[in-house]
Amino acid sequence: MDLKIKDSVVLVTGASRGLGNAISKYLVDEGAYVVAVARSESDLEELALYAPGRVHPVVCDMANKSDVSLLVDKTIDKFECLHAVVNNAGMAPAENFLESDISTMETVLSVNLIAPAVIAKSAANYFISENIKGSIINIASTSGLKGKASLVSYSSSKGALLRFTESLAVEWARHGIRVNAIAPGAFVTSAQSAVLENESILKARLKKIPQRRMGDPEEIGPLTAYLVSPLSSFVTGSCFVIDGGEVSKL
Repeated sequence: MDLKIKDSVVLVTGASRGLGNAISKYLVDEGAYVVAVARSESDLEELALYAPGRVHPVVCDMANKSDVSLLVDKTIDKFECLHAVVNNAGMAPAENFLESDISTMETVLSVNLIAPAVIAKSAANYFISENIKGSIINIASTSGLKGKASLVSYSSSKGALLRFTESLAVEWARHGIRVNAIAPGAFVTSAQSAVLENESILKARLKKIPQRRMGDPEEIGPLTAYLVSPLSSFVTGSCFVIDGGEVSKL
């Protein structure tokens, strides 16, 4: 199926590992150009080697609002255009909220909510000025749909990201800008290493998932590419859950 995203330019944050890395590779496989953003320069350079000339690495700390505010301009400087944004970067520190410092929540919100907001606003201004029917995809989490103990800051930030997505979708629809979210469940990534490396914990975790497995990172690529694609032109304000049925059974 031709998703019609050949030569589209997509900005992807958190692109060096996990879901962001898989998303970036799928997009370039479909013919897109990707500006890959992350903190790890070495991991980004490795990703750039996957598709020389089609992946442009940019090192950025998503907690630094000044650096984040430059990402759209850097994308346009490199490829002279921008068609879509995938706000994937995030952090999920485990915490006992009674004992944690409120600064933890502030940092999580700055990375998981404020950074996507800064990027979305910059991208939308560009889309409107150039009359581009752009797409913004926010990678949320099933933790934003159902609160989770020990992940108060993370769950709060992802829940807010979902409401942010819906609000922008309504506000920007008249400009032809689409804003959607994807809420992944448990995927086989380094973020799940503590679970994957402990057989008993993994067994208990898989019991909560109706399909009895974690997702493969490559499984999120086609959904993301569809939301980038003009084929999804009537899709906005939606949250696509990809979790093997876990949220449905709660």
